[in-house]
Amino acid sequence: MPDEVWIHDQARLVGKAAETGTTEAIAVEYDGTLAQLVVLTTRGAKTGRTRQTPVIRVEHEGRYAAVASKGGAPTNPAWYHNLVASPDVEVWDGTVRKPYRAREVHGAERQEWWDRAVKAWPSYDDYRSKTDRVIPVFLLEPAS
Repeated sequence: MPDEVWIHDQARLVGKAAETGTTEAIAVEYDGTLAQLVVLTTRGAKTGRTRQTPVIRVEHEGRYAAVASKGGAPTNPAWYHNLVASPDVEVWDGTVRKPYRAREVHGAERQEWWDRAVKAWPSYDDYRSKTDRVIPVFLLEPAS
């Protein structure tokens, strides 16, 4: 999907969540799989501006994964760089918005969260086969 189309679709989804007051109003469907979304709020790595990005809802025991797949593109999504530069984020899930701290996971911990992500959105495995890069996975933990 071209970046311009992707950006427009992301803005549409965030707008729909804002209009309804809940992320339960936004979901994506592909190849028979329906996935709920959450909205990840980051600070732009270059601009410092607030950015909102819908991502697949991968939640376990109050923590979330954010998978920087970009549909299997050869480069990471812009929000990847935002998390690296400023790991303090907000997750909007349903009607609840809470602060979280992001960190990229590796090894067995990455595999555990990758498996959860694939369960929520099986297309992640397809994305992995489309790219030579290792798709980054971030763990979002409640901020203390």
